[in-house]
Amino acid sequence: MARGQARGTVRRRLERPREQMLEAAMEAIAEYGPAEMTMAELARRLGTSGGHVLYYFGSKDQVLLETLRWSEEKHVPGRAALLAAGGSALERLPAFVELYLPEGAADPRWLLWVHVWGRTLAVPELRDTQLELDLVWHRDLVALLEQGARGGEFAVPVDLESFSVRLRAMLDGFSTQLVIGVPGVTRESSLAHAMDYARQALVPPAPAAG
Repeated sequence: MARGQARGTVRRRLERPREQMLEAAMEAIAEYGPAEMTMAELARRLGTSGGHVLYYFGSKDQVLLETLRWSEEKHVPGRAALLAAGGSALERLPAFVELYLPEGAADPRWLLWVHVWGRTLAVPELRDTQLELDLVWHRDLVALLEQGARGGEFAVPVDLESFSVRLRAMLDGFSTQLVIGVPGVTRESSLAHAMDYARQALVPPAPAAG
């Protein structure tokens, strides 16, 4: 590439700076992983300069933080649709679990989650954002279950807040194993385990007749 062309690339102005940067960051994470994604690689994909990227985000940690937040925003409509769908909450729960779980090994959204968890001791802001995003999932899950409780679906009184904490902890464990490719861990098996737990906690079998 001629020097003039290279300078022109560095000076390229993005039409949607934040959106385009986050899209490029997610693509780079999918290809290299969060730890190996560099600001230089992100700038190269955008056809701009590393300084231009830093102008918007300030640091690589901030890029990853904003990319995680952006990727989570994409799940808001799906959860809202589940809450508005009506019908049995227990029958809608598998769809909620599927939204939560990774698509498969190396899912970039979940690679980001695992990376953020590993960086929270060094960067408290990452921990704060993780807690904020966790709370959104928690609130929507509790709201879904409250619909089931009001409809009389559950055989026993259940502390829905505690149930949500336990179910999401289970899903976090399965998701971590799934995204790093632990043999034998699949979306299907993770969903089955989660729903087995949900049914046992929410609708335990009636005692056998004496």
